[in-house]
Amino acid sequence: MSDSIVIIPTYNEKENIETIIRKVYSLTKDFHILVVDDGSPDGTAQIVKDLQKEFKGQLHIEERTGKLGLGTAYIHGFRWSLSHGYDYIFEMDADFSHNPEDLPRLYDACAKGGGDMSVGSRYTKGGKVKNWPFDRIFLSYGASIYVRMITWMPVKDPTAGFVCYTRKVLEHLELDKVKFVGYAFQIEMKFSTWFSGFKIKEVPITFIDRELGVSKMNTSIVKEAILGVIDLRWRSWFKSNTFPGHKL
Repeated sequence: MSDSIVIIPTYNEKENIETIIRKVYSLTKDFHILVVDDGSPDGTAQIVKDLQKEFKGQLHIEERTGKLGLGTAYIHGFRWSLSHGYDYIFEMDADFSHNPEDLPRLYDACAKGGGDMSVGSRYTKGGKVKNWPFDRIFLSYGASIYVRMITWMPVKDPTAGFVCYTRKVLEHLELDKVKFVGYAFQIEMKFSTWFSGFKIKEVPITFIDRELGVSKMNTSIVKEAILGVIDLRWRSWFKSNTFPGHKL
C-alpha cells in the first residue's frame, strides 16, 4: 500500500492518459493514481479501466456524469483518497504540463521538508514556463501578483495546479464550503491552507504547455478567478461560516 495518491481529473484526454499513467508508474517512488473522469465522450475512462488489469490495486477510477468542473473533481478525489487511507494526496494535470518526474520532489517537500502543502511553482526561483506565448505568460504572472496583493498570501504561484496535500490539511479544511470550481479553486485551496496556519513550500518546476488534446480554459473560468479573489478575501474577513479554512 502506497502512502501517496495522484488525482488526475480528465475530460477528453485519450491522447495523454495512458502515457502519463505509465510515466507515473515508472518512477522509483511508489505512487497510486485516481482518475476522476467527467463522462469523457472520447473513451478516456475505458482506456483507464483497461489499464486497471495491468495495475491492479494501484490504478483507480471514479466516473461522474457530465462536465462538473475541476474543483468538484478534486473535492471528489480528496474525499475518496482520505477514505482509502492515503497520507499524501496530489493534484496533477493529464496533459504533461506537469512533469510526473517532479512528483518525488513535491513529496519530499512535505514528507521530509516539513511542508503541510507543497506547490509545483513556475514563479519561485528556478521555476520556468515553456511553449507559452508572451501574452499568456504576462497574464499568468500578472494574475499571481494580483492574487498576492489581494490576499497577502506569500505564495508566488497561487494559481498552480501541481500540488501535494498532507492528510492533516485536507482533514482540517471544510471541503463542503469550497466555493469555486474553475482555476479560482486552486487559489481558494492554497489561501484556506495558509489562512489556517499550515506551512506551504514552493518547489520550482518547468511548466510545459500541452502538446496533445484541447485546453479547458475559457472566459468564465478567468472571470471566476478575477472576481473570486476579492470574494475569497471578503469571506475570510467577515463571513467565516462560509470559508473553508479556519485557524488551528
